[in-house]
Amino acid sequence: MNEVVPKSKVIRRTRTTWNVSPSFMAKNTFNPIRSIIETMNLSPNPDKKMIALSIGDPTVFGNLRPAETIIQAVIHAVSSGKYNGYTMSTGYEEAREAVAKYSSTPTAPVSAQDVILCSGCSCALDICISVLANPGQNVLVPRPGFGLYKTLAEGLGIKTKPYRLQPENNWEIDLIDLELAIDEQTAAIIVNNPSNPCGSVFSKTHLERILQLAEKHCIPIIADEIYEHFVFPGQTYYPLASLSEKVPILSCSGLTKRFLVPGWRMGWIVINDRQNIFTPEIRKGLQTLSQRIIGSSTIIQGALPAILANTPQSFYDDTINQVKENAEVSYSILSTVPGLCPVMPSGAMYMMVGVDMHKFPKFQTDLDLVEALVTEQSVFCLPGKCFDFPNYFRIVLTVPGELMKEACFRIREFCLLHHRNNQVKLQIDTSIHSLNYKKDISAIISEKNTDFCDNYYEELEP
Repeated sequence: MNEVVPKSKVIRRTRTTWNVSPSFMAKNTFNPIRSIIETMNLSPNPDKKMIALSIGDPTVFGNLRPAETIIQAVIHAVSSGKYNGYTMSTGYEEAREAVAKYSSTPTAPVSAQDVILCSGCSCALDICISVLANPGQNVLVPRPGFGLYKTLAEGLGIKTKPYRLQPENNWEIDLIDLELAIDEQTAAIIVNNPSNPCGSVFSKTHLERILQLAEKHCIPIIADEIYEHFVFPGQTYYPLASLSEKVPILSCSGLTKRFLVPGWRMGWIVINDRQNIFTPEIRKGLQTLSQRIIGSSTIIQGALPAILANTPQSFYDDTINQVKENAEVSYSILSTVPGLCPVMPSGAMYMMVGVDMHKFPKFQTDLDLVEALVTEQSVFCLPGKCFDFPNYFRIVLTVPGELMKEACFRIREFCLLHHRNNQVKLQIDTSIHSLNYKKDISAIISEKNTDFCDNYYEELEP
């Protein structure tokens, strides 16, 4: 029989006032980009149309649209009536099979059992960090890097430790710095290739050296490959998992960037573990963590096999060519500006531009410079502080070509006006309709800026 507890022994908790506190996760979740932007004083020039080179959404200006085959695949999924209900939290079998076929390489084949569908790549990253690291442990993240890594980790009590990317070497990882960051509490290394915010694409040799370090220290890798295959002509993209049989890798990707549908929130995790280093508990953990939001959109899952199989190569090529052309135009203009040192990207959708703040004494930080650029020229770039890399700013390369050109000319005009030696500005044709500069002045500026770029990386360590 159940023992009856006397009323005199029942302890009741009585509150006389409201005291509702936020959770540990809420208090420790911090988005560096949003936090910085929300504190900035952004007042565009009313006489100039705002050009936002800040948002990593390729759909904003309407010039980059998904292929018709992608749209029709969703229409068919909706019309079929098959995908209106719930499914397994990891996704429909046929959708996971499609991702496995899309992601497999001759050296790294995977099956549907190795795929977990998620609500976007950010959800995939969240699950991967959560399954590999405990509070008090750390994950290694690139610097400069995507601020969401820190947001996802530190909200769970997991620390992030940065490793340096080298602008002087096309943003390759400083492998010495990476190895020095590893300690007994390191649970995973996040490798982002192609890179946001840098637009870099790692060579096969460099990726192999990263894998050698991970193998040496027995640390799994979370590969953020949301920009997979998004590389300029002449560059080669290597999936990290295709280069190692020994290092366990959780590869994260999705439809967001390459297929130009970020709002559809379709991402995935591919488990690459040919040596069965991940214990059964890791696979089970990935599955149970996916149950927290009951999976991704079933409509998009229904369309996924057709999207991945039928999207024409011409669509990918056209998108990349537009972004590459914008990169070349931006680089050709900004590299002539004294005090700026753009780093030409090899893929993705971004370019990082170094700023010699000593040449712009009116501004103390890159944040101040970016604010003034909005106020005077109505051009908004993200300051390097958003990526834990001051004295830079990032521009997005997905805007229409003419707006891209105009924005860069405005940046040039702004920098020439505020440069400590601003006499040169009076000698330059700042027309936004042509890239033909006066030859003698162009030579002078190019020479000065070459000197700056040669010394910039040695003199300025963020």
